[in-house]
Amino acid sequence: MKLNYQGLKDTAAWAKAGIELPPYDVEALAKATVADPRWVHFGIGNIFRIFVGSIEDRLLREGLMDRGITCVETFDYDVVDKIYTPYDNLALAVYLKSDGTVDRQVLGGLSEAIKAQSSDPAAWARLKAVFENPGLQLVTFTITEKGYALRNTEGRYFGYVQADMDNGPEVVTGAMGVVTAMLYARYLAGKKPLALVSMDNVARNGEKLRNSVMETAMVWKELGHVDAGFVEYVSDESVVSFPWTMIDKITPRPSVDVANALEASGVEAMQPVVTNKHTYIAPFVNAEGPQYLVVEDNFPNGRPPLEKGGVFMADRVTVNRSERMKVTACLNPIHTALGPYDVMLGYELFADGMPDPELSRLADQVGYKEGLPVVEDPGILSPKAFIDEVIHERFPNKYLGDTSQRICTDASQGMAFRFGETIKAYVAKEGTAGRLTGIPLAIAGWLRYLLKIDDDGNPYTLAPDPLAPVLAEQLSNVKIGDPDSLTDELKPILANANIWGVNLKEVGLADKIESLFRQEIAGPGAVRATLKKHLDALN
Repeated sequence: MKLNYQGLKDTAAWAKAGIELPPYDVEALAKATVADPRWVHFGIGNIFRIFVGSIEDRLLREGLMDRGITCVETFDYDVVDKIYTPYDNLALAVYLKSDGTVDRQVLGGLSEAIKAQSSDPAAWARLKAVFENPGLQLVTFTITEKGYALRNTEGRYFGYVQADMDNGPEVVTGAMGVVTAMLYARYLAGKKPLALVSMDNVARNGEKLRNSVMETAMVWKELGHVDAGFVEYVSDESVVSFPWTMIDKITPRPSVDVANALEASGVEAMQPVVTNKHTYIAPFVNAEGPQYLVVEDNFPNGRPPLEKGGVFMADRVTVNRSERMKVTACLNPIHTALGPYDVMLGYELFADGMPDPELSRLADQVGYKEGLPVVEDPGILSPKAFIDEVIHERFPNKYLGDTSQRICTDASQGMAFRFGETIKAYVAKEGTAGRLTGIPLAIAGWLRYLLKIDDDGNPYTLAPDPLAPVLAEQLSNVKIGDPDSLTDELKPILANANIWGVNLKEVGLADKIESLFRQEIAGPGAVRATLKKHLDALN
């Protein structure tokens, strides 16, 4: 069987393989979507296809929508050429359950794929036509936190951003430049309303998207690329809104084992590919079953009935509380605490570390005992039930195949939210965060991980992270087996509020973290010994 329009016609073969097909006409849907687009999505990789794509698929199945999604890629055009076009924009969703069972279904609502290339006149004209359509209701995003950034760590525009600012809306390459250019096209076509909805795992994501769009628009106005009316248009959230969201679903890289199983079932050409931009992607997406999406209900041009697709529609306060619950207490801090220790203790798969006596206790300490007491209940989700599912069902799912190193990817970019907010809560409550143990162990563990030597003395490669090489270089004189080699290297790092969200010295944690780190570099076995010693002391 082939994953394309023609291949879907052999319904008996797909049924025999145990793969559910769309009950709607995917070709007719695509034609209707191209003629009258309602929903655009930027960042068309794995989590988009299996999460947002599954929401759309459910609404289509229930007859609650009659348009698909227009899929737009601003960064990795190979994704369109290698994963969308050859498969008629179809995706195969593979849900890996903790009991070892698997659900597989074809998603047919990703109806059109466009490369956002201003250098390609045909593609650029098509994208403009989509945004000029009065019926377009929402534009969603999964472009990662880096996709919204305009400046580097020195506060200067990235080179491509500076070029986008200088050149104006007709010659852009960055995601924010493309989005703002498309909003300008919509403005010129009649100032129609629209919702721009970030679904990235970023605190106050709608605010970050709005700030970047607004800054681009204002610079363009100052340089004479757009008129003042355009800035007024994107400034008015009753016309162009930027709803906040909370999103949660664990979506690892595509698994070769899953690809092999699909091909053994008769589905052709399922092997993952690595694009020129180093995107790991496949015609299928493997992920866990649970997923959560909370969306601020602010859609000036109407919206699909997202609540019928399992989305929690709420106000901004509730969205913010839900996001903080997940990111600062009930999921991300536990991930971030355990990932580096998993690597140092030799666990390649994240789930394999969950039964480890020290790691399971660290998870409980960071989540239940330190995060949960200070997190605000969002009302629509129970923090206790959420963390129960995370620790006892989701993280131990060995069939998911999520790696410990993936968890460590870009860890520095989330420290301020994953640990800093809880630290601030204890300072506000008690005047100091000195009584915390799990979070200091987590921070010390991540810094020890940067030394690139595991607890048995074996080397490993750091996961991609913009700060990791810089900090690793600052720690390069620190030697495993020689605690005295640590002098003042940690002090400026621990005092850097840009990393942690707070100055750890000022909140009473720097000395504790430095002591833990020193213990963890004592020699082979010191990482586990340090964990055990300090977790035992809590009992």
